[in-house]
Amino acid sequence: MANHAEYCKKPIEDKISLSKKILADAINEFKIDKTLLAWTGGKDSTLILWMLLELHAEKKIKMPDCLFINEGCVFDEILGFVEKIEKEHKLNVYHAINKDVFDLAKGKPGNIVRVEDLNERNRSELEKIKFSKNEFKFDPESFEGNHLMKTVALNMFLESNDYACMITGIRWDEQDARKDETAFSPRQDPDHMRIHPILHFDERDIWEAHFKMKVPYCNLYEKGYRSLGAAGTTTKTSDLPAWKQDLESTTERSGRKQDKENLMEKLRDLGYM
Repeated sequence: MANHAEYCKKPIEDKISLSKKILADAINEFKIDKTLLAWTGGKDSTLILWMLLELHAEKKIKMPDCLFINEGCVFDEILGFVEKIEKEHKLNVYHAINKDVFDLAKGKPGNIVRVEDLNERNRSELEKIKFSKNEFKFDPESFEGNHLMKTVALNMFLESNDYACMITGIRWDEQDARKDETAFSPRQDPDHMRIHPILHFDERDIWEAHFKMKVPYCNLYEKGYRSLGAAGTTTKTSDLPAWKQDLESTTERSGRKQDKENLMEKLRDLGYM
């Protein structure tokens, strides 16, 4: 893929075409039955889902399996949106959750989880990130919470299933930790290829593509949310719909919990998206 600056100048039609080519190339190389789409219900991964639906119609490509990672504190609006789209398009959507942690916390943010009560896998994962306390508050957006509820849940799913590649909706402009990502990016533990078809989009592009392709979106974006994280720790950034806000001069993820945002590079190294 060409450099960032070159693709910033491309019209949206070219950006969409490149994304669909990346997806088609990935499916051709890894085969559709070995391909997984990480679908959060957010604007980015839903745009990719629509690109795949177009490829499905144009090239008679079967839709890949989808994975929704339930971090244990999900907006009801997102759950409802995912369920609606899943039924409308007859998608095969798996739901992954770190049930050990979720059950100990009784599914309620702020509840205390004692490390000694966790199973061996989760205790070893906390050791991996050098977490040395005896307990923690259940918070999916904290460093340890994000690792256990997202990265570990994802890795356990991949370990238990035979996927060769996973498609994600990350972008170059979202995070410094993602600025050097490539469209095809190998991962280990477990071994698979990450496919990043919309790296070259910025936030404004995402919304332009949504309206051009008639892609649906969760109604939280209409209420002023620009980036959807855990319920309870994600706030809206304005009363304006996301696409009507000042996307060029303000930070997309300012409504997200910032200790997690500041640790994104470490989380990525652990396997997070």
